[in-house]
Formats: sequence, structure tokens, C-alpha cells
Amino acid sequence: MSRTAHVGFAVAVLALAGVLVGFNGSVPASAADPQVSTDKLNKTIDNIKLPATEGKTPTLSDFAGTKGTVVVFLSFDCPVSNSYAATLTELHKAYAAKGFGFLALVPTDDTALQIAVKLKEFKLPFPVISDSNHVASEAFKAIVTPEAFVLDHNQVLRYRGRIDNQYYGRMKKNPQVTERDLKDALDALTAGKDVPTPATRAIGCHIDPKERKVTSENVTYHRDVLPILQKHCQSCHRPGDVGPFSLLTYKQAVAWSADIVHYTQTKDMPPWKPVAGVEFKNARRLTIRELDTLAAWEKSGCPEGEVKDSPPAAKFPDGWHLGEPDLVVEMTDDFHVGAKGKDTFRCFVLPTGLKEDKYVVAYEVKPGNATVVHHTLNYFDTTGKARKLETAEKERKKLADEPDRGPGYSVAMGIGFLPNQADAPRPDVPPIGFVGGWAPGQLGTKLPENSGILLPKEAAIVLQVHYHRTGKPEKDRTKIGLHFAKKPVEKPWTTLTVGGMSIFAAIPANKADHPLKGSAWLTADANIHSVMPHMHLVGKSVKITMTPPNGNPIVLVQIKDWDYNWQESYWFTKPLFAKAGTRFDIEAVFDNSAKNPNNPNNPPKDVAFGEETTNEMLFGFMGATPAGAERPRMLRTEPKKEK
Repeated sequence: MSRTAHVGFAVAVLALAGVLVGFNGSVPASAADPQVSTDKLNKTIDNIKLPATEGKTPTLSDFAGTKGTVVVFLSFDCPVSNSYAATLTELHKAYAAKGFGFLALVPTDDTALQIAVKLKEFKLPFPVISDSNHVASEAFKAIVTPEAFVLDHNQVLRYRGRIDNQYYGRMKKNPQVTERDLKDALDALTAGKDVPTPATRAIGCHIDPKERKVTSENVTYHRDVLPILQKHCQSCHRPGDVGPFSLLTYKQAVAWSADIVHYTQTKDMPPWKPVAGVEFKNARRLTIRELDTLAAWEKSGCPEGEVKDSPPAAKFPDGWHLGEPDLVVEMTDDFHVGAKGKDTFRCFVLPTGLKEDKYVVAYEVKPGNATVVHHTLNYFDTTGKARKLETAEKERKKLADEPDRGPGYSVAMGIGFLPNQADAPRPDVPPIGFVGGWAPGQLGTKLPENSGILLPKEAAIVLQVHYHRTGKPEKDRTKIGLHFAKKPVEKPWTTLTVGGMSIFAAIPANKADHPLKGSAWLTADANIHSVMPHMHLVGKSVKITMTPPNGNPIVLVQIKDWDYNWQESYWFTKPLFAKAGTRFDIEAVFDNSAKNPNNPNNPPKDVAFGEETTNEMLFGFMGATPAGAERPRMLRTEPKKEK
């Protein structure tokens, strides 16, 4: 197997990954991402009374330091706000000693008891007080959570805005933090200087007004909006699942109403990237009527309506959705995910103990902690190399400040090594392979009838888990259930690829529209069941087409706004028959300019092909089964036509 084939095979595991979602979709400014506000700057903030704590009714000045006061508006329902818990703890440690008092205010309906529980979870070292009556948020003219305000020793507002530039949009992170605005403001006041940038754009979750004026009850929550949320949102937006907030109640829907309308209107929610292609059975789209209903409800003041008009509560089944698996393998111990830092990819080696080859016809992943598991990719390894990597990680001397600990080993992509047939214990099986993947909302995956994925005996499952952080320490123990074929598999599952190293040239620095294109030809008749494009961080747009011999191109999928964090396999409603000689094309545009906020290099550098996220790729994967006796493959050059 050539190196190109090795890399293609290693990356082909993504083809069955299912829905790979995250909460980093590309979004324009919304009610949650307002413009810079200078309201109240250089003015004295009233010494407002705050809710009673421990039998006392404190005022704002009670929390002042000799140099000034840092006031931060937080919401424990807001993932952006929660992600700053560790940063605020560090700032408190550094600047409380320099004379700054710290106070957090929570402008939600959370009770004092609920706030106390969250305070303990996030380990915030300064007072956190309810602002459910919005007295403080009105005094400061606060707009979002988190939003920071710095008062000098005279209680004059000298800074308002973001904490740093970790985010450039709602749930949209910069590759690295380069501007620490709150710290700069505190340094300036400590030195007796003017704050260099007194107002910045705070990014986060909007503070909902305490009272809404209902102008019409033509559209109500219980009768019209709740059915839409049950159908499209609640499978992820509920306690204990990956949605960053819940949408199970009227109050929750009202609190997020502006975001619900914004993100559904922009098609960022439900997450669905294709703008063209064949009919997909896993499409997630709201109808025009549903979109209009949500918009009309929010515009009319979010009327509640009558509870009797509500549909029955949605039920979310526990246990295995596909029935009891034939084999369940799970992580040997809890993996502890640190509160702060970049997302991490961790591989866990799970022995199967199989004494004979099996064909997997269905699989289901059950995260131990769905709030932190972004997605999984499920490999198998017959070489023992993954086990050696895990052993080496276990024996490695750990640094005191490492945020994560537990079983497994960390990699950026893949499983840390490329396949080499020479390493395989048998010539008739691949050294590594894949057994699909999981992402939020997926309730198990069944392969087409009479199809299956070969799982060799004694192979270990290598579960690569993508974890995101919640702002507090978390732990997870994920498992996967496998269903085996009970009869001979007539149509082994095949992943066909187009693109790869053979078409790749380095993406030049500072080029905002660099095109690449690749083609491949099918060697035998096949049924095509799914398609998935794959690029990395500087990808901009991509299209995959299929052209039958002497026929016209068929667009399989087209994405104009590529986002590395929103990848998935697109499953066709009906399989597409592809005749031998059919050409598959992949066309993509890359943005390697400084204006691309996802660019991992600042300043931009030439980006070469590679498996690291700082490298780049261009692949198209098609999930296929044979339509005849011969197993289909792909050729990189057009086959000679018969005379």
C-alpha cells in the first residue's frame, strides 16, 4: 500500500462518522452578539442595593477594593459564560491582591440555592449574587453574559466589554487568545493610567428583559412553538445532553427566544450545512411555516397561551435504542476533562476478546457524559500499536498543571499512526479499520441490508473521543455496543474516496480563494448510500459530484460555508446506482488569509497536506455496497474505454 493509500485509508474512517456536530457554527452577529456599547462609561454607577445574603442587604460599594471593583454578569445557563470560570478565577487571584474587589451578578431566575450549587461546581472564589430583579443589569446597562465592568476607586465606570478575545462570535472561538482586555484595563488602573480600550464588544448570551409586552396571541408557546421545539431541538437541548442549555419549559424558551429565531432564520440551527445535493434522509430543516411561527411568536412578545393546548411531553428513551448489543466494550476507567483549555481528542483502547471474525451490522455509542462528548470516531486495530501508545502515555511523567487525566492517549486526528499492511497479523485483513462514529442526536446506526463491516478476531476497538470543555471539571466513561451479522454478509461495506494527497498542492499563505479539484473513477457497479466531504480549518467551500459514463453530473452534496466543526455523513433517502466507469469529482476552495478567523496560523503560512488540524486535507468519502459480484474500488486515472 502506498503512502497516499495509507493516509487515505486512515482518514476514511470519517466516512461512517455519522453526524459530527459541535456548537461552533459560523454565525453572524445577533441579539447575543451586539455591537460595542459605551453606555455609562466615565459615569458614576449608583450604589445600588443588592439582594440579601446571609441576613444582610449589601450595596455595590460593599464589594469595592482600594483600587476598584470588577463586576461581571454571568449566567450558568450560558456556555460562553461558563467557559470563563477558570479565567476569572485566575484574574481574581492576580488582582484581588492588587486592590480590586470582584463581584459576579446573575441576571436569571436562578434562586440563591441554585447559584450556591453552581458556585461550588465552578469553584468561583468571589461572591456571586442574584440579579433576577435586573436592578444591577439596568444600572450598568449590561447586555450579555459574560460582560465585564471595571469601576475605579470612585465607582466611576472605566471599562466595559469582553474578558478577552477567546470568541469572535457566539460559540465561535479564535484559534488562540491574543487580546486580554479585562486584564489590560486592570493593569492600567493599577498603574494609574487611562484604560487603553475602554469599551469592547462583549460576546455571549443576551440578558433577557424582565418583562415582555405581548402584542398578539395569534401564536402561543404551548399550542404553536412547543411542538416545533420538541421535534427539532429537545433531543439535544435538555439536561444532561450536549445542548448548552435546555428548551423544555416556557421560561427557558422565552429566555432564548431571540437566539432561537436568529439561529433558525440563518439556518445555523438545526445544524445542516448542505445547500444542494440529492435527497437526504438525515436532513434537519425547519419548514418555512415553522420558521415563520417562531419569528411571529418572538415578535409578538412570546405569549404563553394555555397549558391545555400543549402536546404530550416528548419522551427520550433510555438504554440501547437498537436493542441489546451482542458485544459491549467500554473505557476501563473515568477520563477526567479539565475545566479550561482547547478541546481535546483522546483515544481509548477497548479489547474485544473476539475469537473469530465478525461482521458489524449496527453500532451504538453511549457517552458517559453527553455534556462534554462532542463526537466519537470508532476504529479497530489489529497491530497492537494503539495499546503501546496507551501504555506509553500511562508511563509518561505528568506535569502538575495538565488539565486532563485518565486512561487513553491524546492525538490531534486519527489514532496516532498510519496503516501498514506489513504490521497486520494476517494478510487477509486490514491493519486498522473503522466502525462508524457517533454525535449528539444519533440513536444508533444500522448499515444497509446484507451489508456489514469486518471486525477481525482479537482486534481492539480504538474509540477516539472529541471532548469540549464546560468551564468546570468533568468526567466521562463512554461505551460502544456492537451488533453482529447472524447470517453471511453478501455486500461488505466499502468506503470509496476521491481527492487526497495525489491532488494536493500546498495552500499558499494569504490566498483567500485557493481552488483544488480531484477526480476518481469507479471500477465496478456499486450502490452509493452516503457522502461526506472532509477538509480542515482553512476550508471555505466544497462540492462532490458524480458523472455516469456519457451522462450528466449529479451533485451529491454542496457546502458553501464550510465549517470544520460541523461535519457529517449525508445519507441518501434512496441509494444511488453508479455504473462502472462513473467519475466522482471533488471541488473545493480554501481561505488561507488573515481574514479567516479559523486560520490556525497567525500570520498565515503555507499549509501542506497532513493529518494535524494545522495541516490541510481534501477528501470525499462515499459509503457503498457492491451492485454486482465485484467489489468496487476507485482509480485515480480514467480507465481505458472498450472499443
